[in-house]
Amino acid sequence: MAWSSSQRRAELPADWATVLRPRILARDGYRCVGLMRDGSRCPATATDVDHIGDRHDHSDNNLQSLCRWHHRRKTAAESAAARRAKRRPLRRRPEERHPGLR
Repeated sequence: MAWSSSQRRAELPADWATVLRPRILARDGYRCVGLMRDGSRCPATATDVDHIGDRHDHSDNNLQSLCRWHHRRKTAAESAAARRAKRRPLRRRPEERHPGLR
């Protein structure tokens, strides 16, 4: 499982599970705030609390309630973007002129 080698839980505040997470879930009515393709709000029950932006900012306006599907989708998109940003540009050999044109 991904969390088994992660240090992310250690970065969360001590009151995450007892104060912050329940407060955000209650604020959002225990409903996912993710959007469906047609622009409507997801009808699923929220099970996860996610950081909208900076993962070290635990203020209420940076936290949202998401269902497991939307949370995984958002995390996968962020992970793919980070991998693309770290990718080295391809090194191509210069195109050689055709031997008959030399």
